[in-house]
Amino acid sequence: MTDFLLLATLLLVSGVIAVPLATKLGLGSVLGYLIAGIAISPVLALLDIDVVSLQHFAEFGVVMMLFLVGLELDPHKLWDMRHKLFGLGGLQVIVTTAIVMAIAMSLGQIWSVALAIGFVFALSSTAIVLQTLNEKRLMNTEGGQSTFSVLLFQDIAVIPMLAFIPLLALPELTAQAGATAQAPHNINLVEGLATWQIASVTIIAVAFVLFAGTYLTRPLFRFIALSGLREMFTAAALMIVIGIALLMSLVGLSPALGTFLAGVVLANSEYRHELEANINPFKGLLLGLFFITVGASINFELLFSNFPTIVALTLGLMFVKAAVLVVLAVIFKLEGFDRWLMAIGLAQAGEFGFVLLSFTVANHVIPADIASQLMLVVALSMLLTPICFIVLEKINNAKLSKLSNLAQQADDITEDNDVIIIGHGRVGGVINRILIAAGYKATVVDYSASQLDMIRNFGFKVFFGDGRSPDLLHAAGIDQAKLLVIAIDDKASITEIARHVCHHHPDVHVVARAVDRFHVYDLWAVGCRDIVRETYDSSLRMGRSVFKGLGYSLDESHVLIDAFEERDRKLMIETAPLYREDIPIKDNQEYLAKVKELNEHWKDKLIGKAVNKNVD
Repeated sequence: MTDFLLLATLLLVSGVIAVPLATKLGLGSVLGYLIAGIAISPVLALLDIDVVSLQHFAEFGVVMMLFLVGLELDPHKLWDMRHKLFGLGGLQVIVTTAIVMAIAMSLGQIWSVALAIGFVFALSSTAIVLQTLNEKRLMNTEGGQSTFSVLLFQDIAVIPMLAFIPLLALPELTAQAGATAQAPHNINLVEGLATWQIASVTIIAVAFVLFAGTYLTRPLFRFIALSGLREMFTAAALMIVIGIALLMSLVGLSPALGTFLAGVVLANSEYRHELEANINPFKGLLLGLFFITVGASINFELLFSNFPTIVALTLGLMFVKAAVLVVLAVIFKLEGFDRWLMAIGLAQAGEFGFVLLSFTVANHVIPADIASQLMLVVALSMLLTPICFIVLEKINNAKLSKLSNLAQQADDITEDNDVIIIGHGRVGGVINRILIAAGYKATVVDYSASQLDMIRNFGFKVFFGDGRSPDLLHAAGIDQAKLLVIAIDDKASITEIARHVCHHHPDVHVVARAVDRFHVYDLWAVGCRDIVRETYDSSLRMGRSVFKGLGYSLDESHVLIDAFEERDRKLMIETAPLYREDIPIKDNQEYLAKVKELNEHWKDKLIGKAVNKNVD
């Protein structure tokens, strides 16, 4: 018990210290965890901790992460991704495997060992890349989506790789191993079965996951709800993820792929958000533990004794993978930053590389001494990835700054327009078209280079730049403008821009897009008074349609919705001063009491008020 508590304390303390420091220095949380692992590796060795076993346990964080990724998708979106998933992802795995295999053979390895090495190095780190993309808000970019497609295909490709690797066993290694080198025993339901039987069991297991996710989870959660205990929802969520992972392992499939499929099936479930909320904390802790174990698993004695070779192999691998991805990005028409984001983001080896290398040694495919060096290459490439992301971001920001400065020097961006629009997407684009149709001219700024290229094809004049920059706002004419429209889709950035303009340019009327109800309170707190919730008006229109469907006339429906809107606006104004961002809503008793009081006051008065107005 003492040993467990000591290990847990050591891991938690290292993460709690290293990650905030790394984040504050702009290094990101992943690099912080890796540094924490490197720092405590001597202590773990002194305590005789089996880091590899700890790493296998922590890999369950990857399983949970893919389950949560699946929850964010739906089958239709997955189908839309099929060309990049199988085209881009498939080509990346095949081409990278072939090139690495050719290089390994040129370095003296026989074809079977070279092919196994190609399999290992064709894979990238799902954990590091997705975590970094989400942290840097790059997941929804074209490059981010392409990267995700490749990672997903790689996770799928692990299954046939695990099935094929035992066929590459070397007779001499098998003979040397003898009876003393038995692989760890794992329960496997398909061991010893014929090929067609294995295929049948696999299909049945996948079908069961799809069936259970579609038809069994709803009655399960209804049953759990009877207890009234929130911890039972957490237990049920963990049971689903662990149970599916166990089933996939028993039939020789990837647990990560199984839980991903389950997540996709449950993406449209009414319990999706409950599952996400319960799984997310465990995912974060286990992923952090996994990154720490990667840092701690680096064998510095072996590294320093073979330093030139290991470093050359690591850099060579990353160069080869990046080169392959750049070529594929050109073929699949990725441009600019998106192309380099995918190429550099996927240039490393991944966590499944550790799994495959252990598997190859256990199945007498790769000699243990070579596998030890290859594990160092995998770990070092993962360690370098967050640094590569930082360098890419710095280069991109420098490029964007240069483009922004060029834009500021142009005559167009210094036009004396009364209106400035930040963001020309789904919201800002419509507002700009409305103003143009009414004969107004606005200065429009957008931060997406690919979006700008597309918009300019339609003849719109849009400037590149980050609306959060005071210098850019000045260049766009904020000192002379009468009105600023903030139409970007990032909650924190909207609030940041509104705070700056309301404080430094109080004469400018700010119209801000709010992501949700509580974002309205944030904007209200920084001084913005013209706030539009992005889905509010469409919801009101749907409400009118609902009343019409209930038999009310068009005029009566308008009166009802107008009455509700007036009531909701008053509620927002009266409760805004009570909202506090620093505490959860459930703990803000003053705010909750006021909302309940106003809702009770207005209860059932909507119809009567509407009828009175209609009579008038």
